[in-house]
Amino acid sequence: MPRSMLLRAGCALPALCLAFPAFADDAAPDAADTQYHDQRADIVVTALIPRKQGDILSGTSVLTGDRLTRDLRPSIGETLARQPGVSATSFGPNASRPILRGFQGERVRILTDGIGSFDVSNTSVDHAVAINPLTADRIEVLRGPAALLYGSSAIGGVVNVIDSRIPRRVPDEPIHVEGIATYGSAANERTVSGEVEAPLTQNFVVHVDGSWTKTDDLRTGGYILSKPMRALAAQSDDAEIREDGQWKGKLPNTAAETWEVAGGFAYVGDGGNLGVSVAHSENRYGVPSRIDVTEEHDHDHDGDDHDHDEEPGHTHEDVTLSMKQTRVDLRGEVATGGGFLDSIRLRAGFADYQHEEIEPTGEVGTTFKNQSMESRLEFIQARQGGWDGAFGAQFFTRRFEAIGEEKFLPKNETNQLGVFTLQSLDLGSTRIEAGGRFEHTDLTSNPDADLFVGGYQRSFNALSGSIGISQEILPGWRAGINASRSERAPSAEELFARGNHAGTQAFELGDPGFGKEKSWGVEGTVRGKGEGYSVSLAAYHNWFSGYIYDTIVADSVCQAANGGADLEFPCYAYNQADARYYGFEAEGSVKLAQLGGYAINLDGVADYVRATIKGSGPAPRIPPLRLLGGIEAQGDRISARAEVEHVFEQNRIAETETPTDGFTLVNASLSFKPFKGNDRTTLMLSANNIFDVEARRHASVLKDFAPLAGRDIRVTARFSL
Repeated sequence: MPRSMLLRAGCALPALCLAFPAFADDAAPDAADTQYHDQRADIVVTALIPRKQGDILSGTSVLTGDRLTRDLRPSIGETLARQPGVSATSFGPNASRPILRGFQGERVRILTDGIGSFDVSNTSVDHAVAINPLTADRIEVLRGPAALLYGSSAIGGVVNVIDSRIPRRVPDEPIHVEGIATYGSAANERTVSGEVEAPLTQNFVVHVDGSWTKTDDLRTGGYILSKPMRALAAQSDDAEIREDGQWKGKLPNTAAETWEVAGGFAYVGDGGNLGVSVAHSENRYGVPSRIDVTEEHDHDHDGDDHDHDEEPGHTHEDVTLSMKQTRVDLRGEVATGGGFLDSIRLRAGFADYQHEEIEPTGEVGTTFKNQSMESRLEFIQARQGGWDGAFGAQFFTRRFEAIGEEKFLPKNETNQLGVFTLQSLDLGSTRIEAGGRFEHTDLTSNPDADLFVGGYQRSFNALSGSIGISQEILPGWRAGINASRSERAPSAEELFARGNHAGTQAFELGDPGFGKEKSWGVEGTVRGKGEGYSVSLAAYHNWFSGYIYDTIVADSVCQAANGGADLEFPCYAYNQADARYYGFEAEGSVKLAQLGGYAINLDGVADYVRATIKGSGPAPRIPPLRLLGGIEAQGDRISARAEVEHVFEQNRIAETETPTDGFTLVNASLSFKPFKGNDRTTLMLSANNIFDVEARRHASVLKDFAPLAGRDIRVTARFSL
């Protein structure tokens, strides 16, 4: 495909178009030439469309190359947790979903090559994302209003994992092989992954990949229980409960085993491309349990002696999740030959997902089933002077069912149809962009006598839009501001939930009468780069009306909804109120010196968010202020890095939360490229949490019972042939 056609197709993913101004044809490399090579750090190439990161109005991060290798973890949340504006749900090491600017769940979209992950990770924090970071060529994070054109729910942002399962180019070599193997000491983690790509003819390419990961229980730093929970345990009359509060070492029931296999096939020609892939993945993982320190309970010892440093017990039921997903993806693009349209693009996918929640007895307690399909059809306008744009349509359908004793949702179906457009005007030093999305959503629930839920059908029309302007203020420096208005339809979980949910240890109660969640937002950015330095600053403010959140209420409220029956867990009900979020992100780097063949660079990241719900106080699970700084010696074949991350304490908490202590992590890494001219073959040794400190993410529902990993020595080999 000619490079000029690829660049003119720059708005093929409209959410990116809203963020990215017009980009000169000669300003970026051919995306097809970069598939097997590390990308420049300042280039965003989601869906093959290069864009300079410095030209983006909203906050963005790109993880690729050595940075991706160094940060790679079994879950997408932990892989991205060091990026600016990003935290993670950290429901143990296996179920960790990204949190963007304090938003999680329904307000963050997790995508693979532009469409959804087709799982139930938005339903509960104990449900893992069905996207394997091991297969990623690069991961891009878009924060703020630029993400809204992927869906009205993406007010927090979008995470897009880009792989090569549907080939984008015909390899020059007869066969192309890539692989990665990792060992991590904290969980005895063993990982292998590989992919093979080969041309069948001049225009046809076949792709095969597979991966396997196995971990033991995670070893943590410090105590298993947080300080407030240890204080409760110390007050107990039960000697064994007091002993429980002093556990250290491994986090029980956190072992996991995951495997995945996939194949893809594509036609790649000068006038367009068309390809399909099929993937099957299975993931069996344990969910950390809350340790009961508030009342007397029976303890099951295998013997009279037990070592709290190695084998903590005395927990609630150890539930294991067994997940399976089969997924089919399609991607196509055709050049139209110019005129009004430059190209037409199609992206579609379907997945059949199921996971079982297995009790300690081996019996299946609850089964979750989910079938989803999503498609996007995009029409890319030809560039006319300084004006270009795109428009298109998106369809999404989801059929969800929970079966078993602990189901908390009735069988339900969601259907969405959205239309969107983006128009961009380049006036030289000034660039203007405006985009909009209209989305119609139908949600239907089946009557369910077990949950005392009647049949409901709700429909919503949501209109979202954004306009932005950026201005060159100095050579190499650009300032921008964008404003957005968004509307979000409530999810099926927020409308129809009514039941005990063991994963969150709550009786969850939705409200089928909810209206739309609406918000206004404004974001300002300043970015600059010059000889040996770069700076990026972003500040944002969002005002919500009808903000949907969950809060603890009197048990009688849930008992009435539960037919008068007693509750297994505290009563949490969804409510709507006005809310306000604001915060900032900053990152920068500077070259300190050049010592022979090594550049000595200093870099740093800072982020902060503050959220308040009117009439309720601080919003729950909001990450505190964080600072991260590193120094790195970068050479052509050897690089060394040391970094310090300090997360401040969080005392601004919701009524149902406990404070979270601050912590400081010290990490280091050393990488070596053994073959000159082959940047994709790397040996890396890294040490994380070197001083084995106790660390907890405030955004985690389970933070009082499940700390982060302790000292973790990792050895990684990545190769490309």
